[in-house]
Amino acid sequence: MDIIVLKRGATEEEMRHVVKKLESRGLRVNISAGTERTIIGVIGDTSKVTEEEEDSIRAASGVENVVRILKPYKLASREFKRENTEIDVRGVLIGGKKIPVMAGPCAVENKTVLTAIAEKVKAGGAAFLRGGAYKPRTSPYSFQGLGEEGLEYLAEAREKSGLPIVTEIMDPRDLDVIVRYADIIQIGARNMQNFRLLLEVGSAQKPVLLKRGLSSTIKEWLMSAEYIMSRGNHQVMLCERGIRTFETATRNTLDLSAVPVLKQLTHLPVVVDPSHGVGKRDLVAPMTKAAVAAGADALIIEVHTNPEEAMSDGDQSLKPEQFEQLMRELGAVARAVGREI
Repeated sequence: MDIIVLKRGATEEEMRHVVKKLESRGLRVNISAGTERTIIGVIGDTSKVTEEEEDSIRAASGVENVVRILKPYKLASREFKRENTEIDVRGVLIGGKKIPVMAGPCAVENKTVLTAIAEKVKAGGAAFLRGGAYKPRTSPYSFQGLGEEGLEYLAEAREKSGLPIVTEIMDPRDLDVIVRYADIIQIGARNMQNFRLLLEVGSAQKPVLLKRGLSSTIKEWLMSAEYIMSRGNHQVMLCERGIRTFETATRNTLDLSAVPVLKQLTHLPVVVDPSHGVGKRDLVAPMTKAAVAAGADALIIEVHTNPEEAMSDGDQSLKPEQFEQLMRELGAVARAVGREI
């Protein structure tokens, strides 16, 4: 018993009666009010609910049906919520007809460079400014980010450009400070299965961009989303950023087949990051167009005013004029699949 579907017009009292029954068994609930039905998602070990108790709930006034979800990810499952989730971030919808673009540098380097990039990507049509204040790097000697100083620069750039900001969290101890600044909290590929971090972010009630792990299956990815959602934060978007394969021609292998697969399995918005997926500037544009054609709900693209001097990922960062050109070309692809840029 993982989903309880209430009848159309079920009263608040009838719903509370069912919730009380579930909580008496040590289970938690999540209420999802749809356009036609209200669904109670049951969180916890439902195997402890006996057949007699399940029949009792099924017979309760206001209950239309009791359904078992076979997939291990419950709240993220399309069975739990049929309609697509749309996430509103400062008035920008992610998961709707329009495909917003998140653009900016890999790392926040200084105020001057960030402000210039923000102005350029805003002019090019971006809906969000992305930039890392805390950077997970393979080498401990590489630039690790500016920390809270970088977050302050992002907030100033948001003030000047009007673009909401996306930035990465690496450590649960930084959650409070990041929540004060960020509009979307990004969880990077290396932290996709940092379960303590996922649970903490799940308590934050901020939209979360969850990147796919380097070698993670789609099921593992969705289970990570479930960790966040189990704490009550359902504002989760899944970001395909390429996986590690035997191929060396590109930085990673951008798995665009994951987009339609996810559309079947989950109601959560799907974002594609072609920059990290290919790692080469001249391949970003074609893979961005392919991502739109595959059904991406949003895109995240690295842009830098001087990629040659970038402190992180310069090889895959578009120049502002290249970004503007790509945005102009994306419109035709989006219209071909019934979407907008």
